[in-house]
Amino acid sequence: MAEKKTLRVVKEAVESSKPRKFKESVDLAVNLKDIDLSIPKNRIDDEILLPKGRGKAVKIAVFGSGELAVKAKTTADLVITPDELDDLADDKKRAKKMANEHVFFIAEAPLMPVIGKKLGVVLGPRGKMPKPIPPSADPVPLINNLRKTVRIRSKDRRTFHAPVGTKDMSIEDLAENVDVIMKRLVSKLLRGKMNIASVYVKTTMGKSVRLI
Repeated sequence: MAEKKTLRVVKEAVESSKPRKFKESVDLAVNLKDIDLSIPKNRIDDEILLPKGRGKAVKIAVFGSGELAVKAKTTADLVITPDELDDLADDKKRAKKMANEHVFFIAEAPLMPVIGKKLGVVLGPRGKMPKPIPPSADPVPLINNLRKTVRIRSKDRRTFHAPVGTKDMSIEDLAENVDVIMKRLVSKLLRGKMNIASVYVKTTMGKSVRLI
């Protein structure tokens, strides 16, 4: 059950937004304070499984072979075999396009050193290095969870955004997602809420409504 204030703020942000010809996202805009983000350990970099999902599909790619690749093809948007890695590494334009189009990457664990060597320069800076899984694992449950997952990442900036869903989701579902993200964010900050200057909820093209 979402908090009353969260429900009120999300409702105002969504209902004050004019109808658009595309599916608008609903985001949190977070402003931090009294924290030195030039120190890497102080930065926010976390993945959060949203209880009500993201409201839209996100693309997931898998690096794998054998049975893992076969299973992944039923659920993933792209499966890259070891044989295709060299071609991808040699075509930087294609590699960058793939990295930009896919939100999460999974890899058969033994392939991680090769991926790091050949594609680390593309995936690393984007924060998209693959999650390793054993060759015998079933990737389908992980893929399904990642479709409901968002990443919050501040880098070295005090202001950053976190997606909480889409405008066509219910107010209750959006508010529940907001509360889950805020709870996790507070737990990750050195001084908890004391490190938060402000938080706003807004749709892609709508006005910002202050939550904190």
